[in-house]
Amino acid sequence: MTQTEQATDAALVRAAAAGSELAFRRLYHAYVRPVYWLAHGLVGTASDAEDVVQETFTVAWRKMRGLELESDSLLPWLVTICRFQAANRIRGLRRDREHTTAAADESVPDTVDVEQQVITADLAERIARELDALTPLDREIFRLCAAEGYAYEAAATELGVSHGVVRNRLSRARTHMRSALREES
Repeated sequence: MTQTEQATDAALVRAAAAGSELAFRRLYHAYVRPVYWLAHGLVGTASDAEDVVQETFTVAWRKMRGLELESDSLLPWLVTICRFQAANRIRGLRRDREHTTAAADESVPDTVDVEQQVITADLAERIARELDALTPLDREIFRLCAAEGYAYEAAATELGVSHGVVRNRLSRARTHMRSALREES
């Protein structure tokens, strides 16, 4: 940014703090790229970087009212927020990986029950029929989370969608499956 553009950051911050979406949009467009590349360098994937950028600007919007710029540029403040959001994302990803590993260890049975295997095979066949009624994305989400034990964030990363998409679609798929299986029994 040129010095003339930097001088406007303070005015844009004041306007955004007063509720001007246009001022905030101008700040966003001015700084989204450097914040994205910083986030990408910290978290390592495009989808996580996009989420960190979104969280960074959401926090910035909420905290804009109390902000007094220490320099002519808003970027140092955004960088600080971005680093905190990236650290939160990394902790969340680590927690999801640990949870997925722990869940996989707990699901291994100590003994084999033949009757239960027959019941499970019948149920699996009914579930497979119902899975065919789902969209391809919903089937993949169900497969990763319900069948393979992926955490929401891990499935989202695998499929290139957001955590919320996985959570919502999996909930709908499970509701559909439960309803269909109740009707059949």
